[in-house]
Amino acid sequence: MANSMTGFGRGEASGNGYQFSVELKSVNHRFLEIVVRSPRNFVGFDGRIRKTIQEKFQRGRIEVFINVVETEGRKRLVKVDKELALSYDKSLRDLASAINTPYEADIYRLVALPEVLAVEEPEIELDVLWGTCAEALMKASDGFEQMRRTEGEKLTIDLLQRLDLITEFLQTIAERAPLVVTEYQERLQERIQTLLGGVELDAARLTNEVVYFAERTSITEELVRFDSHLAQCRDALQSCEPVGRKLDFLVQELNREINTIGSKANDLGIGQMVVSVKSELEKVREQIQNLE
Repeated sequence: MANSMTGFGRGEASGNGYQFSVELKSVNHRFLEIVVRSPRNFVGFDGRIRKTIQEKFQRGRIEVFINVVETEGRKRLVKVDKELALSYDKSLRDLASAINTPYEADIYRLVALPEVLAVEEPEIELDVLWGTCAEALMKASDGFEQMRRTEGEKLTIDLLQRLDLITEFLQTIAERAPLVVTEYQERLQERIQTLLGGVELDAARLTNEVVYFAERTSITEELVRFDSHLAQCRDALQSCEPVGRKLDFLVQELNREINTIGSKANDLGIGQMVVSVKSELEKVREQIQNLE
């Protein structure tokens, strides 16, 4: 069945001194949009993450949240900028001399000055850590995909029920259509007899008028095309492929056909059924916006 575009998934994996937590969540979107939010030191993974998601999903705005925690202490080094410290010291001596104030060097004050001391972080080997991140991403992706599939199944059931209801309305229209011509012929015959006051009717001209009316109000082709589009909708909903755009197009075609039926039928009963069909089609259109 078709998949929904909304979902959530979470996965964790540990290795090489780090624990990766990955969360995926998505909302409806016309195309596939991927937003990755990861720690500054791990932005190098963003391209690989996008590629992994693009291989599995076709539509939706998917947000990826990466959280990284160290599970083992890493060796850090402190770097001293000696030249900067000496420059600070000389400047302070010059200032003390200029204002005639005694100056005594204090190493603890010097190292507290900006940028004299800096902690050097060990280089993170992204290629080594990618496997752990990818494992967490796949776990999150599996749960995310399952939720989209479950939601998609619910949407599919609802859509199929609405299509069945539309089919019932269409059958009512098809049954009513032949009666429209018959009733028109009867009304026309009664009206002419009333106007002619008992004078004999010209059967040929009456027949021609009825035939012309029948051709002008015929909705057979529209009914056939409408039924064909409905069948395509059902087939699409049973497919495992992304079908949201296809269904959106089919619903547009269904609306076009039912509008033509309403304008050509020239009948109150059919007009009422057309309104009901259009109401259900609008609900279908809203629902398919959630499908991938």
